[in-house]
Amino acid sequence: MSEPTLQAQIDAANAYEALFVPALFGQWAPKVADAAQVQPGQRVLDVACGTGILAREIAPRIGSTGRVVGVDPSPGMVAVAKQLAPATEWREGVAESLPFPDQSFDAVVSQFGLMFFTDQRQALREMLRVLTPGGRLAVAVWDSLDNIPAYASEVALLERTAGRQAADALRAPFVLGNRKDLATLFSEAGVASAEITTHRGTAQFPSIRTMVEADLRGWLPVMGVILSEDQIGRILQEAAQALSSYATADGRATFHLSAHLVTARKP
Repeated sequence: MSEPTLQAQIDAANAYEALFVPALFGQWAPKVADAAQVQPGQRVLDVACGTGILAREIAPRIGSTGRVVGVDPSPGMVAVAKQLAPATEWREGVAESLPFPDQSFDAVVSQFGLMFFTDQRQALREMLRVLTPGGRLAVAVWDSLDNIPAYASEVALLERTAGRQAADALRAPFVLGNRKDLATLFSEAGVASAEITTHRGTAQFPSIRTMVEADLRGWLPVMGVILSEDQIGRILQEAAQALSSYATADGRATFHLSAHLVTARKP
């Protein structure tokens, strides 16, 4: 990878850590760690670790005798994760072919990554493979768009102003929101007796503009959709009205959102 390409990935990962982690992802890390029943001394793998918020939550729980490893396909994400937690082990790798021997970990966790894996069933089979017998699996995915009205409104805004491709890019994180389909996916991957629980959280962005601009400049390009500055300007202008019901008196954007936690124990 060229130096400018890597730097662009690192810049994007820093922006992700600065904005999306506090606004959306940080609050879920303790829930996923709890669901995995992480204990002192355990070996834990965080799949699609991003900038490492979940692995950083787990590190103090396992203590000095434990081991937590974060794996992510993005060199930029891994680079930023290393900067934030140099003592943790970080690896580049894809979920469908985890770079670890069988039965290497007591728990495997993954937070909001499963939706984007090329082969979701193979990724789940890999997570099972590296788990020890009796080990815990805990995977978080977003609920469906129907249950998260703020993002449904933003998707509708994008559909109207930027077209189907842009709207689909924002729909992508919510594609595993149907609980029945989610249960089928885990079952077909060989994950027996998976339990699904749904949890509510709260998104908190500095403003509606910040929330939407983060998607337009940060998320859409990741999904291959690059909008012109004119388009971005028009969308941001319309967003203030379209999402006004989520603005607080002090100008922040706050709304409820929900996620499914899927847990299982390897026989």
